[in-house]
Amino acid sequence: MILKALRTKLPITINYYQNGSLKTLTGRVCNLNLNDQTLSLKDDKEKVFSIRLAGIKEIY
Repeated sequence: MILKALRTKLPITINYYQNGSLKTLTGRVCNLNLNDQTLSLKDDKEKVFSIRLAGIKEIY
């Protein structure tokens, strides 16, 4: 289900845990690294964020 949402070119919003706190990020999928289990998102300002797959709570 998560991988299906990552295929789109549209912006997605992800709720995820980082250092024990819940954060929200909106952007487009830039890279999916299954070896390191990280997802890279690029926001509107072209800044790239890296999120661990295990920390993802919800994608919409």
